[in-house]
Amino acid sequence: MSTLGKITRRTFVIGSTAITGGVLFGVYKYKQPYPNPLEKNLAQGETALTPYVLINANGVTIIAPRAEMGQGVKTTLAALVAEELDIDVQNVRIEHGVPSNAYYNAAVLEEGVPFPPQDTSSTAQMARDFMHVPAKFFGVQVTGGSSSTVDAFEKMRMAGATAREALLLAASAKLNVAKNTLSTDNGEVISKDGQRIAYTELASLAASVELPDDVKLKPKSEWKQLGRPIPRVDMVEKCTGTATFGIDVLQKDMLYATIKVNPHLGAKCHAFDTNNAANMKGVKAILPLADVGAAVVATNTWYAFKAAEKIDFDWAKTQYAQSTDELFESAIAAFNEEHQDSQNRDDGDVDAVIGAAGDATIHREYRAPLLAHATMEPMNATAIMKDGQLDVWVGTQMPTYALSEAARVSGIEAQNIRIHTTYLGGGFGRRLEMDFIVYAVMVAKQLEGTPVKVTWSREEDMTHDSYRPFAVARFEGVTQGKNITALDVKVSSPSVMESQMGRLGVSLPGPDSTIVQALWDQAYTIENYRVTGYRVPMGIPVSSWRSVGASQNGFFNESMIDELAIEANADPIEMRLSLITHQPTRNVLEAVANMANWGSDVAENHGLGVALVTSFGVPVAEIVEVVNTPRGIKILNVYVAADVGLAIDSRNIEAQLISAVNFGLAGAMMGEITLLDGKVQQTNFHNYDAIRMHQAPVIHTKILENGERIRGIGEPGTPPAAPALANAIFAATGLRMREMPFNKHIQFV
Repeated sequence: MSTLGKITRRTFVIGSTAITGGVLFGVYKYKQPYPNPLEKNLAQGETALTPYVLINANGVTIIAPRAEMGQGVKTTLAALVAEELDIDVQNVRIEHGVPSNAYYNAAVLEEGVPFPPQDTSSTAQMARDFMHVPAKFFGVQVTGGSSSTVDAFEKMRMAGATAREALLLAASAKLNVAKNTLSTDNGEVISKDGQRIAYTELASLAASVELPDDVKLKPKSEWKQLGRPIPRVDMVEKCTGTATFGIDVLQKDMLYATIKVNPHLGAKCHAFDTNNAANMKGVKAILPLADVGAAVVATNTWYAFKAAEKIDFDWAKTQYAQSTDELFESAIAAFNEEHQDSQNRDDGDVDAVIGAAGDATIHREYRAPLLAHATMEPMNATAIMKDGQLDVWVGTQMPTYALSEAARVSGIEAQNIRIHTTYLGGGFGRRLEMDFIVYAVMVAKQLEGTPVKVTWSREEDMTHDSYRPFAVARFEGVTQGKNITALDVKVSSPSVMESQMGRLGVSLPGPDSTIVQALWDQAYTIENYRVTGYRVPMGIPVSSWRSVGASQNGFFNESMIDELAIEANADPIEMRLSLITHQPTRNVLEAVANMANWGSDVAENHGLGVALVTSFGVPVAEIVEVVNTPRGIKILNVYVAADVGLAIDSRNIEAQLISAVNFGLAGAMMGEITLLDGKVQQTNFHNYDAIRMHQAPVIHTKILENGERIRGIGEPGTPPAAPALANAIFAATGLRMREMPFNKHIQFV
């Protein structure tokens, strides 16, 4: 396996400096904090103790600067601060805050290191820590990659502890007593004689205190809020309809708009004729949208939608693939040395073992289609440009990039732009994109002084998404007895990172690890094991989809492992266990087997299928139980065991696992975007279905904690769902699913 070698932290840093000429300076700069963004707009009597803690006479405000899109991050991040600050998270105000490099995500690049997550050596951890340096330089405030909690775990607890220390120092000065005679509890500083001073009374005095460079964090044994279920701070407003999502934004005298963009992906608009639309009820204006289409502005969204359908467009044809068949032909054509992108794993002598096996070698090919994100809340943003300033209200996963793109399109300097981040009605990677923000700013620029909400129709979003990439995987495997002796894995796919970064004007500097994500970095210790990624030349836009490359590669790999177990006449779980030495990974597999009573007699027409995938550092094992009925396959139960390292909020982890399983099942069962004549054929949920309530299984979860490192859980439950379902279908019917979606071959009830 590829490795950075047995080197010390000192030689790693010095050696890197010799190569780059700047790493030591980079580390020095890394230690310098960004300016506190809260200090720019402090009101009278307000004190910003850290970028995450604001105190005034009315109470404490905690900044939770990650996008709340249903995953509970607003609660979790605020609780990290509140725990160390000694205040109940239910008694504070929580805001997203302004876009700022100070809220950069240090953990989001950790997945790119050439060490599998099972490697907890000092060298591997040093490499992960080192990735925080470029993450800080990029200064990207991003919610994605299951990294929010990983990034915040120490950073935000430290912010809370620092603020608490400042308040203790302020109280010490106010009472003229030693700091070590004071304690804190529930938003108050308490003196030895029982006198209590509310944090709000200390705000002004704390502003003059010199913040300590180093503070101690509470040990887990002293946690009062973390480590147990935390009531979601956003639930009341969401259940009562008072939460503000992007689509809920209202401004005085606001107009409403929608867009119409060339349905031929990536192609321009030659011209458009508005004669049939301009005089329709409610229509205020029909505006050009750069060279890709038009925007209709009206007195409400429905009028805009109806008028947009009446515009006659002269569309250019796309230079991209014309059909789904062409996409897969391009993937197959990329299996060559010219398009090789990476080879992160090359253990033993794969060619020799496969060559010696001859006809006994097992050859398999698997396919995964394009997938849409299909967020429940349509794409939307509201903007107003007035007096040289721009305000944008939007649910985005990347507010700092939203700010820079708004500046680029509007021509207004960033310091005169305000991004108001709302709740997101689903993200899944779709709201990492900037298109819906760019179009809103384009429209606002042409309507100087008037606020306008730009809402995409479902059809426009479905046909102009940045999709989960299509992929083809080829496997060659050799078994001996009940063991796998060789496995050669090749996967061909467009690059998510090249496509995503390209739209942001940034070049991808090297291989894209997402192409081979959840292939090279699994816990299996097969003696002869090779994983090679091939990059399909860029075409239609692709992007991150919940669990990114692991979403298709988990299906490929775990289906093949299961096929090899069947060929070897081995129990699928026993074979997997025989290949795994990493104890936390073994634990989740053994746990899920116990949950599902694996090995017991299975009822007639029933089938159990297992899958084990590590993604974002989290090993997750799932067993799906199905029954083959006269009307089709019914999914009955899904058993899930996951090791998150350290569980901050077990109830939220359980919710994320259930959500991720359903998301993965939906993609496997019926998710597919197809092309015809260069256009996406799916337009809405009538032909791009989602899993329905009557199809959703009962999901049983078990959370394990190995304590090695805290990990994020928003995505890791998704990758095992498809292969576990495929393996269960095989167990019940004898039919092997090697292509998603499965409803092309079987029916679900």
